Formats: sequence, C-alpha cells, structure tokens
Amino acid sequence: MTKFFAYDEVTWPETAVLPRTTPLIIPLGTGYDLARLADCLGQPERVGLLPALPFGWRGSGLAVGEGLLTAVLQNLLNSLREDGFTRVFALLPQDMNLGLHDQVIVLPHPSQITPVPLLPPASEVGKVVIIPIGHTEQHGYHLPLSTDNLIIEAIGQGVSTAVPDHAITLPTFPYGVSTHRQAFAGTLNVQGRAFEDFWLAVVDGLVGRGFDRFYLMSGHGGNCSFLVNVVKYAGERHRRIFCATAWLHTSGHIAGPVVQATRLSKRGGMGHAGELETAMILHLRPDLVQQEKAVDEIEFISTPSYYMDWIEGGELIANPPWDDDTATGAYGAGSVATVENGRCWLEAGIAEKVAHVHEIHEQHTRREARRNAGFGLWGRKE
Repeated sequence: MTKFFAYDEVTWPETAVLPRTTPLIIPLGTGYDLARLADCLGQPERVGLLPALPFGWRGSGLAVGEGLLTAVLQNLLNSLREDGFTRVFALLPQDMNLGLHDQVIVLPHPSQITPVPLLPPASEVGKVVIIPIGHTEQHGYHLPLSTDNLIIEAIGQGVSTAVPDHAITLPTFPYGVSTHRQAFAGTLNVQGRAFEDFWLAVVDGLVGRGFDRFYLMSGHGGNCSFLVNVVKYAGERHRRIFCATAWLHTSGHIAGPVVQATRLSKRGGMGHAGELETAMILHLRPDLVQQEKAVDEIEFISTPSYYMDWIEGGELIANPPWDDDTATGAYGAGSVATVENGRCWLEAGIAEKVAHVHEIHEQHTRREARRNAGFGLWGRKE
C-alpha cells in the first residue's frame, strides 16, 4: 500500500536522500481521494505531498487568471525537477489542465460538488485583509521545510483572533521566492516575476469585490523585496486602497526590543534557522524539531554595512551565495532556542502586527477623509 508523507515536514538532508523516482505532488486544494491518486501513479511505495495551494484556482473562492496560476505551478514543478526528481505533478480538479499537459493528474475535487464560498466573504468588506505568505524551503539540519509557513500562519491567525472586528486572515500561501536554492535540497521557487504578477492579481480581484485595506504579511525574507513591488504597483493602480507590507515579523518597534532583551545568542545568532525560528517552532510544533541535529553557524562574513542577524543589517543590500556563509543551511544559533522564548516572541510578533492593522485602518480612514474633502488634486473638477 502506498504511504503518503508530508514533504514540508522533513528537513533538507532528508529530502536530499529521497530516491529521485519518488512521486511528488503539488495539489490545488485538499480533499482528493488519495487511493485514486495512488492508482494513477501505479501504486508506488511512497508519495510526497507538498503543501496545497489554498486559492488562486477556479473553484477556490479567490481565483486569478489561469496563465498566472500556470506560471506559478510551472516554476514550482521546475524547482523539483532541478533537484533531480523525475515524477513531479500538479494535482488538479477534474475540469482543469492549465496547459501543463503531462505534468498534471486530474481527479474529482469537493469544490466540483459543493461550491466554495467567496474568500473572504463579502461580509468582511471594510476589514484589513491579512494575506500570510510563507515559503517551503530548507531550514538547516533540525527544522522542517514548513518553518516559514508555520510561523506566519500562527501570527496571521493570532492577529485576526485578537482583533476580529478589524481584520480577516486568508489561508497561508506556502510558496515564495528563493534566489539561493542551488546549494541545499528541498527549497522551491515561484520566481520573482510570477510571484509579483500573482499577488497583484489577487489584490486586483479583491479590490474589484470592494476590499480596500490589505496587509501582505511575509514569513520568508526572500519574499520581502518582491512584496514591496506588489504594494507599489497596487497603490498606483488602485488609488483609494491602502495596501502595505513589512519586513518579515517580530522585528519592529514593538517586538524587536522584546527579542533583544531576552535572546541568548549574540549578533548573528538569529539569522535563518537560528535562535528565533527554532524557538518559535519548538513552541508551535515541537514534534517537527530535531534539536539534537542543530548546528550553530554564526561566522557570517560581516562588515559594518552588511551582516546577518534576524534582519539583514547595515546599509548594503546584497545576495551572495548562501553557501559562502553556511555549510548546513542555517545562519544562527538554533541550539540555544527555548520553548519559553518561542512563546514570548510569537506573542510579541502578533502584538506588533495588531498595531500595524490599527495603523492601516487609521491611514485609510484619514486619507479617505482628506480625499472626500477635496484636498489638492482630489478637488480638481474634470
């Protein structure tokens, strides 16, 4: 009998030793009959299920153009092929193909029987739409590929739970941009252009349904510069919305001091799969942490204007090869992480994002008042 495993719950060394004939599946949505999927694949011993795309496809409640969705899926499938896997497929509802030809498996999907409601519902217009975007990528020897997704999902859901009258959180999108995937197995890449086009289309669609406040919330550093572009394009295209993003999480004026006051590592210990992310996953999913395998790597090639801690520091922005500074895929000191700090820092990260939600509301409200009063060019008669 075929055994299915969650690809994103393993570490990159475990991905590296998988037989390259292992079938890997990227589903659109969940709820497929896995027995039928195993039959389609010829009853292999093992099948890896990657995180499902929660929306973007027809029938998901929040769709983009099929060409944009195809580009995202093609780039993800290509990432797996570049890692040497020979049997990689997108799993689609039965009435789709998306031009991916022999790279797809189509099966009946629940959305074809019971229509999926709009995401988010029309009743939520007027709230900030929180869009958590993570990634599926390597996190050293000890953390799962799902690390970014788990953290940003907890923060996004924590915010809407804290201020339900002010924010609605979409399902976490589990794929982003990695420009450093060659050295360590397991990391995928939507690629920058496809990523920007997809998210701009999501904002376009939501604006068309009356939503006007958005917070693109990233759990993965590689997404951040591309999300800045999305925010800029969206603001130019839709002049009466307020669409914002921020650098990662737990790094601003509210959470940053909490982290600095309680951290156990010196500068360089927070980086990637370091103290902060390890502590948060110890709190959220201790079953996925192989703490005995954590290797501390803090010898990043640092200069006054370029160094790595939780946020990339200094005035310089660069992208040198990842493996210049790490032999294991980690930047930081994951070995000193504690469950207590993980809980504390997650709470601080949520509080920081709650404050941002209030600011987004204030910005939109005050700007609309100024526009409606005819300020400057807004008062120009056509």
